[in-house]
Parts: sequence; C-alpha cells; structure tokens
Amino acid sequence: MPFSFKQFHIDDSQCGMPVSTDGVILGAWAELSQARHIIDIGAGSGLLSLMAAQRSLARITAIEIDAMAANACRLNAANSPWPERIDVIEQDVCELAALTQWQAAADFIICNPPYFGSGPQSQKPGRSQARHTDSLSFTQLLNAMTALMQPKAQAALILPEASLSNFLAALNNSDLQVLRHQTVQTVAHKPVSRHLLALGFEASANTASQAKPLAPLLIRTSSHDYSDEMRALTADFYLGF
Repeated sequence: MPFSFKQFHIDDSQCGMPVSTDGVILGAWAELSQARHIIDIGAGSGLLSLMAAQRSLARITAIEIDAMAANACRLNAANSPWPERIDVIEQDVCELAALTQWQAAADFIICNPPYFGSGPQSQKPGRSQARHTDSLSFTQLLNAMTALMQPKAQAALILPEASLSNFLAALNNSDLQVLRHQTVQTVAHKPVSRHLLALGFEASANTASQAKPLAPLLIRTSSHDYSDEMRALTADFYLGF
C-alpha cells in the first residue's frame, strides 16, 4: 500500500516486503552524514535509498534482484525530490560485487537483509525472496559487502533477535567487525526484538568502545504511545511526529 513520509512517498504494492518499522528505524539510525556513495543492498521499494537521499548529499545505488521491486524502486526514486542522485540496478549483489569497477566503490552500505533461514516460505516469490536467506545468505552478504566497501567504509543493518547468532557466526569468518550495536524493544518489559549493527573493517579507539550495546531503543511506552527516543529518531520522516 502507498505510504507517505514528510518529504517523499513510497508505493510498495509491487514489492515482496512492504514498508516496515524496521526499515524506517534503520534508515534513521545509520550514520550517513559524511557518506559520498551509499549502496542499498536489497533495496525493495527504495525506502532506505530515499531516506539516505534525504539525510545526505551522497550518490545512492539501489541494488535489487527482483524485477517488480526494482521497477517500483525506480518509480519511487523518480517521483522523489532526489531522482538525479539515485540509480537503481536490477542484479544479484554477489554478481555485482565480483565486477572490478564495483570493488571498493562505496563508503557506506545500508541493508535490511533477508533473515529467515528455514521454515515455510510465502507463496509469493518476491516476498519469499525478500524474507529468506536462501536468496542471500549472511556469508554471501558479508562477502559482497567486503568487496564493495572502501577501507574506511561502514555498513548498517537491522536483524531480528532470532537471526543474530547466525549472523555473528558468519561475521566471525569475515574481515568485518561490529563498530556500533543497539538493541530494539517494542516496550520496556518485552524482550529484545531487533538489533541495529554498524560494521567496518577495523575499530578505532572511539568505535571500539561503541561496539558494546548502547541503551536499548524503546519503540513504545507502557501506555503504547511512541517513546521520546523513537520520536526523536524518526521525526524527520513520520508525518505525525
């Protein structure tokens, strides 16, 4: 269904995954201000690409393997205030990362990756592809990121609690490490539901101290209103904030 933000509009009706709170949180949390070339892996409808365009002056490459989602991303970018800064490529990111001209091309990568490793898959191919790691494993994703990232580049992702251990196991076998980590809870008395991670090749003295989880981001208060932290994080995007 169409979704309007303060500065842009998203039509996700042709995409495997609709606009989600996860995506909005990640797009607002990622530290993009100094980025010059951002790659959005698994761009879907283009939500993260458009948020990145609003928050930075960077050139953005949206990579999407699904034809219908890539077309939706193109249309959403074309109808946004920043069409000249967003390029959409319909291709497998692993194939793209193997091309010489794309190696070390980005100084920031943003990704809301597939996260279900097993279990029943949706009858809609696009939705199944967007949700299941059969289409892009964590190892494949990290290998692609490693190839695409410049030496001082960073990557930001959001993962569900159930996928974190598998992701960290794959991360241990890569050249990347956690630079920043924040957990997400729907409300204070509920368990952690999501993890926000910033990755890089090496930690500086400053980023090493940030690798320990920050105070949890609480989405809602006990009275079910949006928390002050959530409002502050997403105030530039949600119409009601």
